[in-house]
Amino acid sequence: MNFQTEIPTTAVLGPALAVFAVIAFVRRRGNVPGWRGGPLALRVLAAVYTAAVLSITVFPLWIYGGGYRNAAPWISQIQPIPLLMADVSMIPNVIMFVPLGFLLPLLSPGLTRGRTVALCALASLGIEITQLLQYIALGNGRSVDVNDLIANTLGGLIGCAALRVTRRATAARAVLDRLSATHGGA
Repeated sequence: MNFQTEIPTTAVLGPALAVFAVIAFVRRRGNVPGWRGGPLALRVLAAVYTAAVLSITVFPLWIYGGGYRNAAPWISQIQPIPLLMADVSMIPNVIMFVPLGFLLPLLSPGLTRGRTVALCALASLGIEITQLLQYIALGNGRSVDVNDLIANTLGGLIGCAALRVTRRATAARAVLDRLSATHGGA
């Protein structure tokens, strides 16, 4: 039996954001530390950013069966050699992870630059593994590329560096401190 079906992005991420909104509302009403003022705004921004990244990298979910299923072996979907096929298409992957490198230290002020970059690399690896599993389980055309992992990690490093530079300005530091999880109504 041949079939193809789509699980739309909004069918998954819409309810996930709605659940986050309810949790945020309940925690804010309950005066839970870190869920008021700037930290709440930062958490909302992080949730929207996460949904945006997932909508680009994982969704919509396409499910293929029968003759529509991609018949290439799953191993052929992996590009394991770094920079072999590197080109300007890596730039969007760099840009996509800049906000993550900027947001993580604000959400968890104790994070070092190394740990922030490592978390960005792990998030990117998680996306690539998810894309591979989608290919194996759902038969879609997603591929796994080590260059995406490199580009995303570089984006996280750039975001972390941008945060460090931004914090040098007194006015910007004051705003960032109000947003940070350890300040501004936490």
